[in-house]
Amino acid sequence: MDRHHLIPKSLKGREQFPIHKICHRKIHATFSERELLRAYHTWEALKSDNDIRAFVDWVVKKPPEFYARTFTSNKKKGRD
Repeated sequence: MDRHHLIPKSLKGREQFPIHKICHRKIHATFSERELLRAYHTWEALKSDNDIRAFVDWVVKKPPEFYARTFTSNKKKGRD
């Protein structure tokens, strides 16, 4: 398990939530910290993103101990 700040810690976020490590890595591989602050600072907003929704739909079928390497999304590369 990891702890996720819906508002990034580097941008003054304090509240943390427990989250599976692979899901946490996927969020940060998909969005920049500015994007998380501006548009994805709620669970509902995160789950509304097509990439995150597809990932959740895929990973929910895996055993709890499942872990795989997460790659940075092409969508995120070059943005901030």
